[in-house]
Amino acid sequence: MTSLNDKENMGPLPENWESVALKEVVSKLVDGSHNPPKKTNYGFPMLSARNIKNNQIVFDKFRFISENDFKKEHTRTRIDPGDVLLTIVGTIGRSAVVPAGLKDFTLQRSVAILTPLKILPKYLMYQLQSPFIQRHFVENARGTAQKGVYLKTLGQTPIRVAPLEQQKRIVAEIEKQFSRLDEAVANLKRVKANLKRYKAAVLKAAVEGKLTEEWRKQHPDVEPAAKLLERINTERKERYKAQLWEWKEVVKSWELSEKRGKKPAKPRKTKELLPLRTDELDRLPGLPSEWTWLKLGNFNLEVFDGPFGSNLKSSDYVRQGVRVIRLENIGELEFIDRKRTYVSESKYLSLEKHKVSFGDIIFSSFIAGSTRVVVLPKHIEAAVNKADCFCVRVHGEIILNRFLEIFFGSRCSYEQLVNEIHGATRPRINTTQLKNCATPLCSPAEQSAIVAEVDRRVSLLKEIEREVDANIIRAEHLRQSILKKAFSGRLLEPKTLGEK
Repeated sequence: MTSLNDKENMGPLPENWESVALKEVVSKLVDGSHNPPKKTNYGFPMLSARNIKNNQIVFDKFRFISENDFKKEHTRTRIDPGDVLLTIVGTIGRSAVVPAGLKDFTLQRSVAILTPLKILPKYLMYQLQSPFIQRHFVENARGTAQKGVYLKTLGQTPIRVAPLEQQKRIVAEIEKQFSRLDEAVANLKRVKANLKRYKAAVLKAAVEGKLTEEWRKQHPDVEPAAKLLERINTERKERYKAQLWEWKEVVKSWELSEKRGKKPAKPRKTKELLPLRTDELDRLPGLPSEWTWLKLGNFNLEVFDGPFGSNLKSSDYVRQGVRVIRLENIGELEFIDRKRTYVSESKYLSLEKHKVSFGDIIFSSFIAGSTRVVVLPKHIEAAVNKADCFCVRVHGEIILNRFLEIFFGSRCSYEQLVNEIHGATRPRINTTQLKNCATPLCSPAEQSAIVAEVDRRVSLLKEIEREVDANIIRAEHLRQSILKKAFSGRLLEPKTLGEK
């Protein structure tokens, strides 16, 4: 066991304080069940480490056990009000005091039960959360799959015991300062929530044409979407006529040839770009007169998903090779460059129809709460997408991939797609449903203006969010500083430290 000299870590012991092993200030030090009884549909709760959160005992995601099994467990642990619960397996070091009036429950072995002796329960709870004791737990945790602190080791944890009156004052001061911190953190989290709502509002305004109202006034000569579609349709018809004429000439040569071989394939007629009918617009938001709605599948683009299990198995993954784009890499208009996985070059070559690269739009097929989408960044030169990730590859200039990314990230696309999902455990859409999604269309020039304005605003939001996150981290560091001062005798006024 790694020893912990509290004087080296916390400084001199204040006058009238003692430093003792934890086992000397508790009358009970046991852990929960090592062999949890069989689950039942109802009965008595059996909690685990995940039910100890933020100094509280939370009754969610637990198993029920029968009354007879509860009696056997309760005989050994006998949890009473005022006991301190400490997580000792997995996430080690979270603690809570058992309040009065709580319904009967028992525990799994990931939680230890401590009955304080001549020491206030909250004083012990807060000291177990202090930095030097948390470090003690980390240094003495054992195990491979899941680390834990054994009870013998736990009993040797050094605890600083102040006189009872000082314990009361220390607990009161900790809670006063923590209360201020909690309020500050709650405000910061409200700011984060407001930033998220503002971002959603920006995306909504972007794809409904409200973000560029002034831009349109300044650019009255920009081609409206209806004219754009008319021009594209005319160009496609002319191109098809030219291709058809060339094909007929090639066929004539082929028919006259002595070695005919395979007959040249007839060019495919491109579908006409038709805006949505009036009866299809009922559930869609209104657009500026210069805009129109078009089904995604009508654009010049490809939509495909990744290889399923039979094509991409766990044995195909290697330490280094060609990148695999996973669901975990897709944020909300943000590429999350972690959880990197790779397949071999040979496997990559065999997955021709699933190759993705810079500029492709990667879209999560699972719709839960919001849509997740990102345009692959420049450093992704070659990759394959997994089965839960669609790739939308735009061809031509009628719609920009970044504008499409913004649309997919908006509530406008989410509200359409959420009505199409199927699957109870993982709500999922398919490529056909995605292609049928009504997509707003404006001139490429206005799309560029929208992309620039969204980028500008989102960049500012990210800056603010980074500062908010930094302040939340600072608040946690300050919380640890308060606990360190509390148990080194420096949290109270100097005159208080001399009291017995």
